[in-house]
Amino acid sequence: MLHDLIRTWFEWSRDLGYLGVFLMMALESTIIPVPSEIIMPPAGYWAEQGQLSLIGVILAGGFGSTFGSTLCYWFSRTLGRSVLEKYGKMLLLPPERLELAERWLKDFELGGVFFARLLPVVRHLIGFPAGLVRMPLGQFIAVTFVGSTLWCTILAVFGARTIGRQPGLLNDPDALSQAVKDNLMWILLLVVGLGAGWLFVKWFSKRGKPA
Repeated sequence: MLHDLIRTWFEWSRDLGYLGVFLMMALESTIIPVPSEIIMPPAGYWAEQGQLSLIGVILAGGFGSTFGSTLCYWFSRTLGRSVLEKYGKMLLLPPERLELAERWLKDFELGGVFFARLLPVVRHLIGFPAGLVRMPLGQFIAVTFVGSTLWCTILAVFGARTIGRQPGLLNDPDALSQAVKDNLMWILLLVVGLGAGWLFVKWFSKRGKPA
């Protein structure tokens, strides 16, 4: 059943093209739980087959993510904390999730927005606290686009290199699952490495500051 769902999504990705990538990644960057891991790899696959452009797919994903996150930014900046705290649960944004995103932004500031785009849960929510603290919009959009495009590049290249060069995997559920598992490990290691590097720099810079 899972294999059939994967094949169906690959077909949707081909039919929807760049606009579909943009819209789905915009939703992924809001409170709607649409995983980017099922959006970008299929688009990368079709790019490898010549149906789409890999650069076009990556840019569509980057712009879509930035658009969705900017909507969250303006939503929270316009309506304010009281509305989010009162109606957050109805919007799939309970207080504990908002608090998590706020702590992340407070600890890592502008760099936190960048790395939030590479991490689960936080990347969907980071626009809300950025709007609440009125982070400069230009800076928010810039770091969001760079972080989002990097993440979209990782996933799209994964789809192009892992499945795009072995199209027969779509007809072999076991081989497809194993290929995904083997290559996702490298993606996770890259994300963890980037996050660890930023945490170290942040910690080291704080050592020299007075309490």
